[in-house]
Amino acid sequence: MPLLVMKFGGTSVADLDRIKNAALKVQREVERGYDVIVIVSAMSGKTNELVGWVEATSPLFDAREYDAVVASGENVTAGLMALTLQEMGVPARSWQGWQVPIHTTSQHSAARLVDIPRDNIDQKFAEGMRVAVVAGFQGITVDNRITTLGRGGSDTTAVAFAAAFGAERCDIYTDVDGVYTTDPRITSKARKLDKIAFEEMLELASLGAKVLQTRSVELALRYKVRLRVLSSFEDTDENSGTLVCDEDEIMESKVVNGVAYSREEAKITLVTVEDRPGISAAIFAPLADAGVNVDMIVQNISERNYEDHPGAVTDMTFSCPVNQVARARKAMEEAKAAGHIAYDELVVDTEVAKVSVVGIGMRSHAGVAARMFKALADENINIKVISTSEIKISVLIDRKYMELAVQALHDAFELEQS
Repeated sequence: MPLLVMKFGGTSVADLDRIKNAALKVQREVERGYDVIVIVSAMSGKTNELVGWVEATSPLFDAREYDAVVASGENVTAGLMALTLQEMGVPARSWQGWQVPIHTTSQHSAARLVDIPRDNIDQKFAEGMRVAVVAGFQGITVDNRITTLGRGGSDTTAVAFAAAFGAERCDIYTDVDGVYTTDPRITSKARKLDKIAFEEMLELASLGAKVLQTRSVELALRYKVRLRVLSSFEDTDENSGTLVCDEDEIMESKVVNGVAYSREEAKITLVTVEDRPGISAAIFAPLADAGVNVDMIVQNISERNYEDHPGAVTDMTFSCPVNQVARARKAMEEAKAAGHIAYDELVVDTEVAKVSVVGIGMRSHAGVAARMFKALADENINIKVISTSEIKISVLIDRKYMELAVQALHDAFELEQS
């Protein structure tokens, strides 16, 4: 039989009523002739509760035991979903990560998937099981320890199962009814997209859109797994939600398909750095070692007096999440003290936001940057840093103008129109 993967997030299985609502959606797909693999998250709020218990018990916890405790939330949901389906007359069985088994690396609380053998689940399908309910977010190491994949890991689990089992599609059920051109909370003109290309969704996810976890989209792109994002709380059909698919499935894309934003950004500038070969590596290697997620990078001619600095000097500016500023500052101060780099001053601006426009149509259309910059200029919004890729343009601006910038760009590219 054709196979479908269905994933239900925490809000979709928050209580027994919602689990039953999700089970009805699974039953409908079984009645349509599918065998189904259901991936479930922990019930809403349960993971936070479990993490709190671990931290209260052992502030300097053993990561292996952390995973053993935190993974239990998904196990409960999987069992309850299987029981609900059985009560509805659907042959279903729950599976924990070690029972599949889902093989992962040994990096506890942030493991990566290695392999998902099909044999055990395939055998049960052959014996008459119609639904395998699998606990998401977890796996098992080579030495049989439970691991977890990090926040949002159930999305990654779902896409990985769809790839491993050659599923026709992977449906991600959540609390929104699809992917929008931008956050509907910022502009009422935001429009739900019927289709979006993998590359566009990956950019939007990495730039701050919360609909899908970035790792899951990367995996879908690599294995060409068709994803559909749709609501758990609405009646749906085959045309509901947003399909994330290969570019070839989209007749003709708009130049820009979405506006994304990230509110909690910071801009850091090293003033009067030596302008010499290897200086970039000397700066960004310590930042990487410190776990600082550097995004936008700009190198400028320094404004400081050249007479005070024999040889060429430059200013190096980069952005990072605002909660990583302390780590970045420490890494730079230690690199300076060790003599690896020299600079006059480290300037931090924690009141910035990143706003981006994304669209595969940029590849074949000129003038997108000019149109974006004019829209911001018309609102008197100053651009601090610019970063571009083949299908994305991002700018760093004062945070107080973020919502205005999103609205202006949404209007400038007429994203409310299909």
